[in-house]
Amino acid sequence: MIDAIWVEKYRPEKVEDIVGQDAIVGRLKGYVLTKNMPNLLFAGPPGTGKTTAALALARGLFGKDWHSNFLELNASDERGIGVVRGKIKDFARTRSMGGDFKIIFLDEADALTKDAQNAMRRTMERYSSICRFVLSVNYSSKIIEPIQSRCAIFRYRPIKDEDIKERLLHIKTAEKLKASDGGIDAILYMCEGDLRKAINLLQSASAFGDITEEVIYNVGGMVKPDEIRNILQIAIDGDFMKAREALRNLVIASGVSGEDVVVQFHKEVFKLKIPQESKIKLVGVIGEYDFRIKEGASELIQLEALLAQFVGLGKQV
Repeated sequence: MIDAIWVEKYRPEKVEDIVGQDAIVGRLKGYVLTKNMPNLLFAGPPGTGKTTAALALARGLFGKDWHSNFLELNASDERGIGVVRGKIKDFARTRSMGGDFKIIFLDEADALTKDAQNAMRRTMERYSSICRFVLSVNYSSKIIEPIQSRCAIFRYRPIKDEDIKERLLHIKTAEKLKASDGGIDAILYMCEGDLRKAINLLQSASAFGDITEEVIYNVGGMVKPDEIRNILQIAIDGDFMKAREALRNLVIASGVSGEDVVVQFHKEVFKLKIPQESKIKLVGVIGEYDFRIKEGASELIQLEALLAQFVGLGKQV
């Protein structure tokens, strides 16, 4: 039998069990106690508990009948006006079973077109007595103002390392895993506040037996921070050819993407022992080359050009 995906297996079912969002949990518990809620807008980065909160809220409000009173749609898959006039409107106009209202949960609602959002605004007004909307977005600014004003807005923040670590150790114990401190720290380094990513990394690495730092970086397709810092330091010290060779080995032999290398350059540049003014200049340069790579320029050429800039700036240190 195939084991369940751990993200779903260990997803909290109660609002109070949600990790790392204490202020939001307190407000949501109030809705569960009163059995009533306004339209909600959950805004924040991925993996911070937005979908989990919507599901837990539905369970808390409707109990065993929550499936009948809850419609989940991913707006990035169905983003046009047709889905608003079809699925959403059809569900919104029917009365709930065992409750005063139904919930429509739109994940990635910031992918909806402006026409679809305007149509949804009218649906929110018309069926406000029997339906509530929960919108999950990465960027609330992409939601039109009339919808924002109709929702209570919840701002989700990246989950703190200590909260993620506590959850990972709970899963480690439950699954009887062998994980070193270095392996857990590597997960924290890579996930950057994204609990979903952290749990997926842990499950992926568990297939290799002992979960070590080496295994985590291999599974996650990233490079150890000290290797990145080493390349940067060589470039700043003025040895371009040696830094270029190390970079080519990293990108070609290890198969790491150029975008990931630039992201790690940005993270590690702040740990270099150089003046603050130099770090500011280097960050500006990294931002420029990140843009070039995202626009489709050759990754290897741009990375080597970035190293050349580091060599030039290093001579000014």
